[in-house]
Amino acid sequence: SRLNWQQFSLLVATNAFVGGMVGLERSILPALAEDEFGIASRTVAVSFIAGFGLTKALANLFAGRLSERFSRRTVLIAGWLFGVPVPFLILIAPSWGWVIAANALLGVNQGLAWSMTVNMKIDLVGPHRRGLALGINEAAGYLAVAAAAFLAGVIANASGLRPEPWYLGIGFAAAGLALSVLVVRDTAPFVRIESASAPPVTQPASLGASFARGTWQNVHLAGIAQAGFVNNLNDGLAWGILPLFFASRGLSLDRVAILAAMYPLMWGALQLATGWFSDVAGRKPLIVCGMLLQAAAIAAIAAAGDFAVWLVALALLGLGTAMVYPTLLAVVGDVAHPAWRASTVGVYRLWRDSGFAVGAILAGVVADRLGMPAAILSVAGLTAVSGLVVIIRMYETRPARPASG
Repeated sequence: SRLNWQQFSLLVATNAFVGGMVGLERSILPALAEDEFGIASRTVAVSFIAGFGLTKALANLFAGRLSERFSRRTVLIAGWLFGVPVPFLILIAPSWGWVIAANALLGVNQGLAWSMTVNMKIDLVGPHRRGLALGINEAAGYLAVAAAAFLAGVIANASGLRPEPWYLGIGFAAAGLALSVLVVRDTAPFVRIESASAPPVTQPASLGASFARGTWQNVHLAGIAQAGFVNNLNDGLAWGILPLFFASRGLSLDRVAILAAMYPLMWGALQLATGWFSDVAGRKPLIVCGMLLQAAAIAAIAAAGDFAVWLVALALLGLGTAMVYPTLLAVVGDVAHPAWRASTVGVYRLWRDSGFAVGAILAGVVADRLGMPAAILSVAGLTAVSGLVVIIRMYETRPARPASG
């Protein structure tokens, strides 16, 4: 209906501001660690990503359960309240500990707010446009990540790492909170309608039951949990180590910003097509091919020493991620009953975003001991193995389309 699409559009805009909040950090926070706080250890420099990933993962886990107990809109607003202090804390931070604390709050903001935009869009569109809806949601979020990463790098190159780039974050938080409070409506009526036409619930909807189902009991959900985990493990590398790797090869901050933006730009824009394509062609082929393409692109980054090659490799990494990201979420929607779907999305996102923390720590430790190329290649290998696991563990889940006529 027209009202559905008005609300859907408002949620797209809201998620763009969610993405903008995290995008600010992608090109400049590793540089801030080195330049303003004098942190030489790669492991310590990427510690902000570990804090972000852990709190986001836990917020994801509880977001779905909280939204089933209270409402989607209430959790969305709560997410923004956690996000508002973040740019202010980084702007005035006297020590690196403040930055880590700010990123813990950012993780809660992303976990609650992004989870709710996902669930609310699934509620609004029904089963046969789920891939398209999630493609639009993730595209809005990651195009905003790319734009904010690029803008932050350009502003930092011209004006310094603080305070000017963080004024964008203040604007993003204010706009996202205002939209959520003033114009977004709750989607509970749509959940009730879908639940009424779905088979009766035969499995408990407790958080523990959802965790077991999403982690090992259901073969589809277990297969995509590991794929999501590895996908964000390599994103932790892209966020924390690659800017330092490019800078160590002599690139200026504005050139690093272009590379930092290319990956989420391609990831964001192409999800509009890949989410829809998974509705048509099926989920499994996109997930497998996307994981293997990511592995090849990451390996190419380690092997190359040229800006143009890095740019192409990051574009291919973005394509591979676009093939995987909305499709994994669509599988959750395919498998989960409406009554426990939000909790199941939360479990999947718990595992997926734990990958941020593990990827950042793993890449930082390997980079400190063996060098950054070795860290990059180790993540490429893990990504390839994950694609092979999907081939073995996952079956096709795309719902059968209704017969025409």
